[in-house]
Amino acid sequence: ALDQSRLRRQAQRVEAFWESSDFDAGLQALGDADEANAFRQLAEQGRGALTHLQQRDGQPHLHEGLDVSDWVTRVLQNALDHTMAQLQSGLILLASVGSTAPFVGLFGTVWGIYHAMMSISSEGAVSIDKVAGPVGEALIMTAAGLAVAIPAVLAYNLFGKYISACEADLEGFAHDLREAL
Repeated sequence: ALDQSRLRRQAQRVEAFWESSDFDAGLQALGDADEANAFRQLAEQGRGALTHLQQRDGQPHLHEGLDVSDWVTRVLQNALDHTMAQLQSGLILLASVGSTAPFVGLFGTVWGIYHAMMSISSEGAVSIDKVAGPVGEALIMTAAGLAVAIPAVLAYNLFGKYISACEADLEGFAHDLREAL
């Protein structure tokens, strides 16, 4: 959530980048040069790709077979993929919790019913006091599993939506940046 909030604030600076007088001023308009500034990282990676191509060392390199547009596209796509992987890293935990928590609750239910059946079998007679405690515990475990799973699934869907919006902003910026470079 913090990463997405930071990325949204950075996206508001993109227009100032395009209105800058030169590339360095545009970089300053994007904000600080830290790893958390995805838009600035994309711009620096794009400029670095051009600089790399312009500084030939006389040795043969595989990338010399690519034209400038393909090289810049490749570098920007790699930077974009890295940023998206960072944004999506927490989704795996939410998906895992959301999908397994109901089963943990179900296991608790089965365990509670098992204990109720064991109490009944050891006494040889059915009485409400032998069944009520373990079945009550079973229902509490079921409720606990659902209480964990439902918010996890809702958070997964919400963050997935936000990440898609961030990805669209980053891809749009990368596309425009590639065309400008």
